[in-house]
Formats: sequence, structure tokens, C-alpha cells
Amino acid sequence: MKINFKTLTIQNFKSHRDLTVNFGERTEITGDNTKGKSSIPEAITFLLYGTDTLGSKTDPTPITYDSDETIVSLLFTVDEKKVLLGRALKKGKAQYYINEVPSKAKEFNEIVEQLFDKELFFSLFNPNYFFTLHWEKQRAMLLQYVTSPVNKEVLKQLPEMQGNRLEELLKKHSLGDIEEINKEIKKKKAKAYIAAQSRTKTLQEQLEQLTDPKEDIDSLKAELAAIDIEVRELESELDKAWEKNQAYNNLQSQIKYIQDRIEMSKERWPALKNEVIEDTCKTCKQPLDATSVEAVNADKEHRIAEYKSIHNGLLKERDELKKQLAETDFIDRTELQEKVKEADAKGQPIRESIRIHSQYEGLKTQVRNAEADEKSTLQALNDAIFVLDSIKAFRAKEAELQGEKVQALFETLSIKLFEDLKNGEIKASFEIEMDGKGYRKLSLSEGIRAGLELREVLSNQSEVIAPVFIDNAESITSFKQPTGQLITSRVVAGQELKIEAVKS
Repeated sequence: MKINFKTLTIQNFKSHRDLTVNFGERTEITGDNTKGKSSIPEAITFLLYGTDTLGSKTDPTPITYDSDETIVSLLFTVDEKKVLLGRALKKGKAQYYINEVPSKAKEFNEIVEQLFDKELFFSLFNPNYFFTLHWEKQRAMLLQYVTSPVNKEVLKQLPEMQGNRLEELLKKHSLGDIEEINKEIKKKKAKAYIAAQSRTKTLQEQLEQLTDPKEDIDSLKAELAAIDIEVRELESELDKAWEKNQAYNNLQSQIKYIQDRIEMSKERWPALKNEVIEDTCKTCKQPLDATSVEAVNADKEHRIAEYKSIHNGLLKERDELKKQLAETDFIDRTELQEKVKEADAKGQPIRESIRIHSQYEGLKTQVRNAEADEKSTLQALNDAIFVLDSIKAFRAKEAELQGEKVQALFETLSIKLFEDLKNGEIKASFEIEMDGKGYRKLSLSEGIRAGLELREVLSNQSEVIAPVFIDNAESITSFKQPTGQLITSRVVAGQELKIEAVKS
């Protein structure tokens, strides 16, 4: 886009009652101090934005005379298309014109916004404006026209291991996400590594307190197995003896039960034997006849015979049980139990040796596992640190390449985009130097040249050609012709205001 100023008309603006400026490719404004030279470019920024040339609010009120209305209009072209804008201030109230048509402030501002980016326009029009901005804004303006190095370009410049690792990680995550992930890993693994070291040390100290058993564990286990077999065999004999003794005890119990029944039977016998046969009926007290008496005697004899049969049966059963008892052996288990105890006691020292051996080997295994865990944790920690260091290297190289791209745009200025921190990281910054001096330390002429070179870069990169105004042009003897219309203001002692349009 190319912007060309054609005609500026000023009425009652500061020291100018009525002034028309016809611009050429080069317009020279000369005159003594206080003749209104700087008010001319300020009228343009007042028209467009209501500010002075540094973007601050300005009061257009006439200085040495009274007037009710201030009017500024500018005819200019944007890519050969004519635009006429006007702004008036009447009794403190602003009025706007687009191609001489009265318009609302919103419509006017929209037109201006569509035509120009405000910050860019000020930076191109006034070479000093850029340096009044905050460094972050300066940096953003310059970098918005310079493409950042692509990842592949940066990765190629890194050491092979760092480049390969980041290249693989960048397939899944952005650089910022990779950094956050590995910061969290580093934080967790740093704590885990301290804990792992402590655990390894504790287990190692416990192991050192134990005596290394010298016995062969397989021999101990074989010896204990033989003893266990012996114990099981003795316990088997003990179980068999218990079974036999159970049979003996059962016979004794049966004999006692039968004997108790025999004793009870004996106690019944006298009463049955000596039972008197009555010859009189117990109910009616009448004497019994011979038949009845005979029946009663027969009943008694029957009961006696039944008693003897049962009693003799009990005696016979008892005698048979006693015979079985006599034929049954009762085994004294005491000796067997002692043998079991003795055999089992022989295995106790071996079991203790095996336990100690198992404890020692188990602790050795824990130490090995703890050492392996410590090693893997350290590897994970170191890997996260390596990735984070690689990211630092990536950003440093990216900054270097980006700085080289930006620096290549300038001829005499040095541009610093980053600052190296003590922790190895880089921090965004912005500083412009000329011959090793910062902008604030430059002389007036050096500052003008620096501003012109910077606005030339902005013009080339943005592809916007706009007029440029150089104030105090008398302080700079020579400079490279900028792109776009050139408006200069030069102090000439004792001279009235003079405006001369020079065609190139």
C-alpha cells in the first residue's frame, strides 16, 4: 500500500490562521523557531487521530488569537485512490467529514482504521515515535513482519542427540507442552530419587548388620527334608498307636457298661427269687382256686427263667469282651512322642539357619531392587533434565536464528531480541543500538538516522509506503533517502515560515 499526501488545509490550528500545504515527493518546511513548522505534521495526526505526532492528546486551540472553530482537512491517495478527510472542532465539539460529507465519529474512525494501522502509521510518519513505545510493543511490531525459524531449521542446528530427541517429542506435543510435562517429571523424579537413595541406604545398612550365612542352602534343605520325613514316619506310627489304643479303650468302655448292667441284674435277683405267691386275690380278698394258684406259680417260674437267660447273656458277652481285651495290645505312646520331639528338635537349628539365609537373601534382593529403582529414577530424572536443557538450547538457537533474520534487515543498527539469564534460559527483551550505544545515548543526528533506518525496515517488511516527517533536519547533514514522501523541517534563523514542494 502506498500513501501519498496531496493537500493539507489548516484553519485556526495553533499558530496557523489559514494555511494550505501542497506536498511534493519532497516537501521542505523552513523558518525560525515558533513559526509553526512542527504544527504542520501535527495537524495531520490531529486530523486522523486527534493527537500530536507522538500519539499524545493535543490542543489545537489557536495560540495568539481567538477563534470559535478549528478545521483541518487532508487530501491524500491510497494506491492512487483519492481520499479527503476533515476534522473540525467548534466550541469544543468535534465534527467529521469524509469526502466533504459530514459523518459520525464512528464512521470516520472506521475509515481511518481500514486505511492505516495506527501504530505502524505513526512509526512510519514520525521516526521518533517508535522509540516512545514500550519495548514489548516495539518488539512485537518488528517481529510481526519476520517469520520465526521453523522447527526443522532450528533442530538441524542443535547437537544431534538434542535435535533427535526433540524432533521425536514434537511429533506429539508442542514445545511448550513438552516443557511443562518434563518440568513436572523433573519435580516428581527429584523427590522420588531422594527417597530411592534413602531406601537403598537403609536396606544396605540392614544387610551389613546381618552375618553372611556360609552354609549351602541346598544342603540345609536336603538335611531338613530327611528330618521331616523321619518326623512324619514317627507321627504316622503315633497315629497308628492312637488308633489301636482307641480300640482297647472302646473294649474297656464296653466291658464296664456290661458290668454295670450285670450289677443291676444282681440287685433284682433276690426280690424275684424270694417273691411270695399269694393264695388270696389282692382285689377281692377271695381265696384263689388251685388253677389260679398254679398259674401264678407258672408266671413266677417264667420270669425267673427269663431273668437267668438275660443275666447269663450279659455274663457271656462280658467274658467275650474280656477275651478280646486280653488279645488286644495297648501301646504306650510316650516313647513315640519323645522320639517325635527329638527328631523335630534336630530340625530346629536347620530351620533357623534356613530362615536366616532366606532373610539375608531376601534383603539382598530388596537392595538390588532398590538400587535398580534408584537407577531408573535417576535415568528418568536425567532424561527430563536433558529434555529441558534441549528446550533451552532450542530456544537459544531459535532466538539466535530469529535475531540473525532481524539483524539482516538492518545496515547500521544492532537489534537485541533476547537476554541470557543466569540459569541458562533466555528472556525476551528488545534493545536497539548504534555503534554500541543504546538509542537514549545517541545524539540528535544519530537518533534521526536510527529512526529512519528502523522506519525503512518497517516500511519494507509491512509493504506500506507512507510519508515521513523529519523534524530538526538541520541537525543531520546527510542521510539515505527514505521510501515514500519526505517532509523535512529545518530551522532557519530570522526566516518566516516557508514551505516548498520539490519534485524528485
